[in-house]
Amino acid sequence: QVQLVESGGGLVQAGGSLRLSCAASGNTFGISVMGWYRQAPGKQRDLVATITYGGGTNYVDSVKGRFTISRDNAKNTVYLQMNSLKPEDTAVYYCNNARRTYAWGQGTQVTVSS
Repeated sequence: QVQLVESGGGLVQAGGSLRLSCAASGNTFGISVMGWYRQAPGKQRDLVATITYGGGTNYVDSVKGRFTISRDNAKNTVYLQMNSLKPEDTAVYYCNNARRTYAWGQGTQVTVSS
């Protein structure tokens, strides 16, 4: 059973940066494709970015060129570097595998002020 703990969120002004971390305990990510998701108030939880075990990445159009997903397989940790943040990036950010089969963590709140 993998337990996920997200951290690194906060309040930033538009144009600012944050780096999120997602650490696994209880078991490892293994070779799972991992992803970052976000959920804004009143909206569904959407996939933002994914990364394969080997480091291949994909992003939704709205974050391309601004966000960078990475992972440290030895540390069982996935990261999301977020630059040039916009108010529309405000959401609770979660990590999970690409099939969403791990138990969800508590997420980390990102708030971008205009």
